[in-house]
Amino acid sequence: MIAPAWRRFERSYLFYSFRRDQVAIISFTILFIFVLASFSAPLLAPYDPYDPMQIDIMDSEIPPVWMEAGDQRFMLGTDAQGRDLFSTILYGSRISITIGIFAVLLQAFLGISIGLVSGYVGGRLDNFLMRLADIQLSFSTLMVAIIFLAVFQALFGTELYEKLAILMLILVIGIAEWPQYARTVRANVLAEKKKEYVDAVRVIGLGSLRIMFKHILPNTLSPILVISTVQIANAIVSEAALSFLGLGMPVTKPSLGSLINSGFEFIFSGSWWITIIPGIVLVLLVLVMNLLGDFLRDVMNPKLYKD
Repeated sequence: MIAPAWRRFERSYLFYSFRRDQVAIISFTILFIFVLASFSAPLLAPYDPYDPMQIDIMDSEIPPVWMEAGDQRFMLGTDAQGRDLFSTILYGSRISITIGIFAVLLQAFLGISIGLVSGYVGGRLDNFLMRLADIQLSFSTLMVAIIFLAVFQALFGTELYEKLAILMLILVIGIAEWPQYARTVRANVLAEKKKEYVDAVRVIGLGSLRIMFKHILPNTLSPILVISTVQIANAIVSEAALSFLGLGMPVTKPSLGSLINSGFEFIFSGSWWITIIPGIVLVLLVLVMNLLGDFLRDVMNPKLYKD
């Protein structure tokens, strides 16, 4: 089953274009190594930043190994709490990527469902759902997240929020961005539902839900895949921004954003690596995902693709 599917993929235009695009190959390789290393953090990281027994405050603010005062034990130096920065980045990247992936899954579920129903049913329901999407789009993701997370912390306390931080960030970022999917899916459904194959399955008596999800949805997957690649990068940036503002991941559960935030006050005191190195990692991660998104957009949208 897997072998025939792989052979079909090898003969596809997507794989052919991928092999010819050096930027896409390099971006995918970097992203693959990054994700693999992040989710293998317990195996690759020399220290566990969650284990207090492996953290010594006397090791705080040690510079990277290539600097004069560097220590061979800490390749990228340590942060203000004495945690090994390389280990903390690996664990933090795993949290950031996890939040990005699950937030986009929530966005896709809400947006695809609403877009399918809106485009297929039409009429007043379509108008209502699209006006709701317009209202949602009028507020930025950060604005919605800041208000919601600040109110949650004020009502239920910081201690409870720290326990639910990952779940809260997934919910807030996911709910705030569903209109991107809904509008794209709706536009494709409006075009697809007028085609002959949809009329044919209506004639044989298939229900609306089956027509929408089994016949129309597969023909809208190309733009959904492109959006998802870019939206994961956007979700990671949103999480980093919220963590930098103190409304995301707590310092005890570091993400890339909370690492940048924790070292920002030391950037002018000489300990620049605490903020700069996680910042470079974040920029590189988002960059390669956006480059892959651009590649998929060009390949999967013939109107935009230029040989």
